Amino acid sequence: MSTAPSTIREAIILAGGLGTRLRSAVPDLPKCMAPVAGKPFIDHVIAYYRRQGIQRFVFSLGYLHEIIEAHIRKVHTGLEMEFAIEAEPLGTGGAILNACRYAKQDNVLVLNGDTLFRIELAALSHFHTAEKADCTLCLKPMTHFDRYGVVELDASAQVIAFKEKQEYEKGLINGGVYALNRQSFLQEELPERFSFEKDYLEKYYRLRKLTGLIQSGYFIDIGIPEDFNRAQTELADHE
Repeated sequence: MSTAPSTIREAIILAGGLGTRLRSAVPDLPKCMAPVAGKPFIDHVIAYYRRQGIQRFVFSLGYLHEIIEAHIRKVHTGLEMEFAIEAEPLGTGGAILNACRYAKQDNVLVLNGDTLFRIELAALSHFHTAEKADCTLCLKPMTHFDRYGVVELDASAQVIAFKEKQEYEKGLINGGVYALNRQSFLQEELPERFSFEKDYLEKYYRLRKLTGLIQSGYFIDIGIPEDFNRAQTELADHE
């Protein structure tokens, strides 16, 4: 695992979702608080990215935010943190936009609280800043899947297409980890509520500099019971 210095030292973690698909397995908790290998899933995300060099976290919260905030304040003492609370659901884009107002760095990492993608942060930071990208997507190569859409790149790593969910033999999926130029994002004329994927990435990829970096690290999304159960074993083994 790389622990080389990285210029991106701040992360936004999106943890405001309702987690409706996971209700059968975890009925009374926010999705990111689902117990995985002995602790809430969000603890695995925080721990990994602290090791990668993130020093400050902005937690974007909504549904049952009191539970998440109380846990983080109790367990992650000494962590530099801020909480961006949604009074009502803003969508992924609105949540990021709101959280960006609490962030401090020019370039920030954006993560999902129900997904762990073990990217190399130093490599992402170097690539994103060298390319002067508005947003860099971390892409995970996958084979034989139908749960995710596919992202296509040209020879210079520019995003040239987003393809819908269907059965794919192989492809690059959006791993839900982004390096985002906060200032350029805040300057866009974006609504209060919107989807980051549909209304920013898919709308602006021809108009802004959106790049993709292929990363081969471990990836798990606990959004459905099958993968939530798989994470129990896999993250216990990783720990």
